[in-house]
Amino acid sequence: MARTMLDLAVKNIEFARRYTEQLLEDVAAEEWFHIPPGAPTHMAWQMGHLAMAQYGLTMLRIRGKEPSDREFITNDFLRCFAKGTQPSADSANYPPLEEIRTVFQSVHRHALKELAGYQDEDLEVKLPEPHAVFDTKLGSVFFCSFHENMHCGQIGLMRRLLGKSPLR
Repeated sequence: MARTMLDLAVKNIEFARRYTEQLLEDVAAEEWFHIPPGAPTHMAWQMGHLAMAQYGLTMLRIRGKEPSDREFITNDFLRCFAKGTQPSADSANYPPLEEIRTVFQSVHRHALKELAGYQDEDLEVKLPEPHAVFDTKLGSVFFCSFHENMHCGQIGLMRRLLGKSPLR
């Protein structure tokens, strides 16, 4: 069976998500909002940011905002974890951890479901507002896995700062 570029992009997204989940699976409840000395972030912000970014890269840039998106990610959530936001150790500044986890998983499920409905030619369209790294919808989908893998590096470093062993 011939592989398409979209198939490859989706496989990369799935791989990145499995790795992220492995990195986060043994993070204790009290560690999620802890910012170790010298670190600029915490695990909860990383997870929320990845959910926000995956939504933006695999849905918002592909088909725009839909009213039904509010069922799995809100505007408040998007603002809370947007690029450039400053992570705070005060968990009161964030949705509850269980909500962050739910959005993280729900966005991923929706992204994979929606991407399954496209063909390469549907996504070889120039974006009206190109990103610094890509200029097509397919490029946005590919960047989703690259972005998540970049954050895996940050999460891996955070694990080390929390005293955990590296996974790879």
